[in-house]
Amino acid sequence: MDDTERRVLDAIDHDGMMEFIARLVSTPSHGGDETAAQRIVAEELRNLGFEVDTWRIDFDEIRRHSEFSMSIPREEGLGVAGTWGEGERSLIICGHIDTVAPGDREAWGMPPLEATVADGRLHGRGTADMKAGLACGLYAVKAVMDGGVKPRGRVTFLSVIGEEDGGCGALAACLRGYRGDAGIIMEPSETKIAPEVAGAMSFRVTVPGSSAHACVREEGVSAIDKFIALAEGLRELEADRNRGVDDPLYGRYETPYALSLGTVHGGEWPGTVPDRVVFEGRIGVKVGESRSEARRQLEDKVDAVADGDPWLSVNRPRVEWAGYSFAPSRVELGHPIVEAVAGAYRDAVGLEPVYEGMTYASDARLLIDVGGTPTIVFGPGDVRDAHSANESVSLEDLERTVRTLALTVLRYLGHSG
Repeated sequence: MDDTERRVLDAIDHDGMMEFIARLVSTPSHGGDETAAQRIVAEELRNLGFEVDTWRIDFDEIRRHSEFSMSIPREEGLGVAGTWGEGERSLIICGHIDTVAPGDREAWGMPPLEATVADGRLHGRGTADMKAGLACGLYAVKAVMDGGVKPRGRVTFLSVIGEEDGGCGALAACLRGYRGDAGIIMEPSETKIAPEVAGAMSFRVTVPGSSAHACVREEGVSAIDKFIALAEGLRELEADRNRGVDDPLYGRYETPYALSLGTVHGGEWPGTVPDRVVFEGRIGVKVGESRSEARRQLEDKVDAVADGDPWLSVNRPRVEWAGYSFAPSRVELGHPIVEAVAGAYRDAVGLEPVYEGMTYASDARLLIDVGGTPTIVFGPGDVRDAHSANESVSLEDLERTVRTLALTVLRYLGHSG
């Protein structure tokens, strides 16, 4: 590293970053209510000297786009973008402000909406997914600013809503015209570089039965029994879809493209044979696979199970593609943004970078497919710590991420001193 790069890394405001994360964690941003947290990000961008754009998202307008996906009804949505620097080369740094709900607070060992440091980790809802990663991206740019560097390009910081349920905020930002030569999303990747991210779609299946008094259950048809047959069939489909996956970026996963059932609702009374079950789930979409192909395979499997069952062959289960729909995304390993992050990680952290595909879905596909911005994932934390009680991220990951991103911004855009 040269003197300018060392100066930028020395300028990282760790205390300010931790205080900013604490403000974000203490501001709820789940269930479609993200505006208060978005206003905090916009205020921070203004204070740091970004040119800030905030706008009310027109859901009726973006709903017309083929990539629109939103599972949670929203009365309002705020878009936030901050731009800094001048020049032809451009970099987008993007993070989502929304989180899942805290859940059962009794299951937490500490308050979920307070950022608490313990045992080398930062705890609280959204620390891993992904308020801490968002803050790392913002404070990486701040370090370049505080280092007195004048970039030869511009960086745009996007704070988006609705990623957890489909990516409406990232779509809105792309349709507003935000795009760059490259992009980075700070989802939890264990500070591994992820040029590939799986897709995911949610579905709903309605299973018919025939009600009867429980004391003569043989005279009815239990929708629960038929659900069990369908669930077993879908588990077979998951195994078939993951058998023979030879992408080296997914080498450590036995099931990189999971098919998971998330909700099951059926029956009305313990003494009645249930005449209906509705279950919902999520199917992973392979990198390089179309969502239509994944949909076809699931629908074909449901049909095959129904064809082999005397009741379901006549009383067909109904498949609906309800909720979110994420396409997979890919950036070639040799792309300049991949090489820039790898080199920055090597020099800022002192370790060789690790490349891996992510099994979750992300907004990267929107920045790529709608915004024309080649985008990778690189961020602190492990997805295994997200969406659960006692969510947390290691302080070491935060340090590695902010240092790597600061050096990436500096090198990718270039500078005059």
